[in-house]
Amino acid sequence: MDLSFIAVVVLATLAAGGVAYALFYPMLSGQARAEKRRKEFAAPVAARALDREAQARAKRGQIAQSLKEIENRENARNKLTLEQRISQAGLNWDRKKFYMVSAAMAVGTAVVLFALSGNALVGLAGLFIGALGMPLWFLQHSRNRRLKKFANEFPNALDVITRGIKAGLPLNDCIRIVATEAAEPVRTEFRLIIESQTLGLPLPDAVAKLYERMPCAEANFFGIVLAIQQKTGGNLSETLGNLSRVIRDRRKMRDKIQAVSMEAKASAGIIACLPPSVAAMVYLTSPRYIELLWITQSGKLALIGCAVWMLIGVLVMRKMINFNI
Repeated sequence: MDLSFIAVVVLATLAAGGVAYALFYPMLSGQARAEKRRKEFAAPVAARALDREAQARAKRGQIAQSLKEIENRENARNKLTLEQRISQAGLNWDRKKFYMVSAAMAVGTAVVLFALSGNALVGLAGLFIGALGMPLWFLQHSRNRRLKKFANEFPNALDVITRGIKAGLPLNDCIRIVATEAAEPVRTEFRLIIESQTLGLPLPDAVAKLYERMPCAEANFFGIVLAIQQKTGGNLSETLGNLSRVIRDRRKMRDKIQAVSMEAKASAGIIACLPPSVAAMVYLTSPRYIELLWITQSGKLALIGCAVWMLIGVLVMRKMINFNI
């Protein structure tokens, strides 16, 4: 027999055996059944992964919706009415009295500016400034001053509440003590909380309205602490003590930043006052030398340009030295 024929037969047999081994070995060894079981087990896992992903997407959507609602509430809260501005300023005015004060300021400012300048346009500008600018500035100034007093006195009120709770007094009695013995404006605000409770409003809701009347972080923290404590419980005296310490640390940080930045504020004030001071001294010594600025057309343009650049510089320096904590 030819050796080449024998070699071909042997190779064909080996090839057939390899094909048969590749086709039937998984079924004979149980590998196919194991693979089938793995697929059956992996299918619920994939389904559970898809369910978890869907739940995560739904949760992210709920969080986004909640954040949007909070943002809308904050925007609505920032849009204050005239009565709310007056209340935050600590004034007992009504809308009619505010308009009367605005009219008096407008007339007084217009008369003073017209008497000093002798120009009707300047008097008209004073009328608008007195009617629209000065009353709103007065409300904002009174509001900021009242918020500052509240922030300085509020930690003392929290300490009184903390010591009263540790001594065994109810929370409402501690709030009444603050409403009768604390300094203004904390006393008035806590008295309003007591009056709201008397009308049937729950304590967390009554304290939440404190932030509407006193829009500062301290009042917001106090309302959040009481709301959480009413729902979950816990050691209220320790929580309020920690809150008092945090508020005092914030005030210390604010005072430290103000002390460190006083040099920059003094430099900014000197730089801002230097050009008008030099102009006034030059006018006192050589009036004809400087009066060209408001007599000639080019001098007026230069004066307007200098005033604009000076205002921009002052605003930039003010932005650089003001810090929000």
